[in-house]
Amino acid sequence: MVRLLAQDVNVDQLDDAFQTQGVDVWDWVRAGIILVVAIVVAMVVRRVVVRLVRRNDGGGMVADLLGRLGAYLVVVIGLVYALSALGVRIGPLLGALGIVGIALAFALKDILENFVAGIILQIRRPFRRGDQIVTDEHEGTVVEVNARAVLIDQPDGTRVIVPSSSLITKPIVNLTGLGARRTTLEVGVEYDTDLQQARSIVGDVLTASPRVLDDPAPEALVSEFGDNSIVINARFWHDPTINAMWHARDEVAVAIKRALDDAGITIAFPQRVVWLRHDDAPPEG
Repeated sequence: MVRLLAQDVNVDQLDDAFQTQGVDVWDWVRAGIILVVAIVVAMVVRRVVVRLVRRNDGGGMVADLLGRLGAYLVVVIGLVYALSALGVRIGPLLGALGIVGIALAFALKDILENFVAGIILQIRRPFRRGDQIVTDEHEGTVVEVNARAVLIDQPDGTRVIVPSSSLITKPIVNLTGLGARRTTLEVGVEYDTDLQQARSIVGDVLTASPRVLDDPAPEALVSEFGDNSIVINARFWHDPTINAMWHARDEVAVAIKRALDDAGITIAFPQRVVWLRHDDAPPEG
């Protein structure tokens, strides 16, 4: 498809566009100066736009996008003026390159899709740079959001590049977006346990833990009668980062085990009762 479209480019239009007879050295110098100035201006425009927009954009994602687009626009304008200085007729050139542009659009479909998705992400801002998110099978800290992909540093020390189009079509869990996060730790106790006492002990442990937030208040609630134990859910809020979650769970679990042991309450484990049938009938034969 791309090859067929490229073959349809009107060669006469290209010849009309590049009628550059009479171009001297000064014209080439002037075109080069125009292009260099355009690049310098583009760099300045990008920095100014980023600085102005970032005042109202804490994550800087929209600022980077607008700065980049502004710089591209300035470079394109400079390129048009540079070609004009060389006697290139822009109208026929655009007409000749129209079909090529369609062909490139087909060839670069995935890149364009990610670019559009990147713009949508940076406008909607479901997360900011520095947030910790979970998407698909990846979780970690967002370190960069560009026009085509999102870079995530994972807790195991690896960096994953997630295409922007993937984030548009799949759920995104922002772990740190609300400033706090709740964890539920299941504690199974034996059926002969005084549940009121066990709930009180678990609740006291949660209240005393320095990693557990006071507001919202922690809870110790009986959730179900399991096959081998009665389950008490220790529900508590903590700092939202992945590292804080694991340390809070560890601290709470160790403290609950110690407190229940001191109270003589056993944390249940899977057990199986086997009943043996005694048959008094004499064996056959």
